[in-house]
Amino acid sequence: MSMVDVSTRIQLKNILFTTDFSPASNAAVPYAAALAKRYGAKLHALHVRPPIVNPMTPPRSWKAAEEAAKIEAELQTRELVKSFAGLRPEILIEEGDLWSNLAKAIEEKKIDLIVMGTRGRSGVGKFVLGSSAEEVFRRAACPVLTVGPHSPAKAPLGSEFTHIVFATDFSPASAAAAPYVISLAQECQAYLTLLHVVAEPKAGELVDAPELVRSLTQLLHNLVPSEAELWCVPKFVIERGKVAETILSVAEQARADLIVLGVRQPSGFPGAATHLPIAIAHKIVSHATCPVLTVRA
Repeated sequence: MSMVDVSTRIQLKNILFTTDFSPASNAAVPYAAALAKRYGAKLHALHVRPPIVNPMTPPRSWKAAEEAAKIEAELQTRELVKSFAGLRPEILIEEGDLWSNLAKAIEEKKIDLIVMGTRGRSGVGKFVLGSSAEEVFRRAACPVLTVGPHSPAKAPLGSEFTHIVFATDFSPASAAAAPYVISLAQECQAYLTLLHVVAEPKAGELVDAPELVRSLTQLLHNLVPSEAELWCVPKFVIERGKVAETILSVAEQARADLIVLGVRQPSGFPGAATHLPIAIAHKIVSHATCPVLTVRA
């Protein structure tokens, strides 16, 4: 991974907040509002509901269902406008499946960032039902800020993140995330920790630990432009252990208010990204005590 150009500042012109009106979604409202205000971005709020007309129900009930849905949409629109007072968000009430409507909104509204909450479903529940949040951050071409169940109820004042932890494995996905890390850290004058986790060596495997640490630390140094020293004193950390658990531990010890990860695109059978219970990114999003910004390669 090469050094990031510090002159490249991210621009957030259009932010998309997606909601199902659950407490998990509501927890992400302050973050979407704060970021929209800070960057002067246009805020779009999307709710995707199940199809109004169910072929299994008698046709005579369709009109009543449509009328009820219309009234509900009006109430939901008013609720969203009230939640984002002063921002005049564009409200999008759609029906069908989440991803197809989200992909359409991303393209038509030229979305730069998605903000969403998640219940952090894990274990059997995740395996059976999947994770909407993971499907989104694996498939969306733009970055996704996910507010998990353990994130603070209030966004940092003015959305100014004070300590950012960037966990990198030096992959193309991490390379895609690096410019966002540097730009956000500069924008917020934040403390910055760059972290790489080395898996524990297998039995009988010989590792030159000091030389490995020096080599990996230099790779972390290479990610930060020299100009960054004017506004940031980055910390470079090499740890051994289980990746997700170590990232969470380092972030918690640093009292980070943002974790940044690069994520790979989904592969394999449809829904594989949302049904692999060992997914590192999902585990971090589900258990982090702060929001997680994911950037797809």
